[in-house]
Amino acid sequence: MTDDTPKSALELAMERLRKKDQESNAPERPLTDEQKAAIAEVRQMYQAKAAEHEILHQAALRKAASHDEVAQLNEALRRDTERMVGERDRKIAAIREGGEHMAKGRSMQKEKKKPKKEKK
Repeated sequence: MTDDTPKSALELAMERLRKKDQESNAPERPLTDEQKAAIAEVRQMYQAKAAEHEILHQAALRKAASHDEVAQLNEALRRDTERMVGERDRKIAAIREGGEHMAKGRSMQKEKKKPKKEKK
C-alpha cells in the first residue's frame, strides 16, 4: 500500500494496537492453525447460541401480554447476550494464551470422562 492512499478504520486501529504492543514490549506471537481453528469453533458455537436465544426471544415476545413483560424479556435477552459474549471472549483469550483445552468448555470434558463402574 502506498503512503498516499487512505487507510481504512481497521488498518488504523491495527496500527495503533501494534504500536501499543511495541511500547509495552508485548511479545508478538502469531496464532497456530490449531488456535485459529479453535477460535473459529468457539465463535461459531456462540453465534449459534445467540441465534437460538434470539429465536426463543422472538417466540416469547409474541406471547407477551403486557409492556412490562416485553421489557422483562428484553432485559433477560440483554443479560444472556452479555453473559455469552463474556464467556466467548474468555474462551478466545484462553486459546490465544495457549490453553485451548481450557476453552473447549466443561461439556466437552464431561463427555470424555468414563462412567464409574458400579460396585457389586
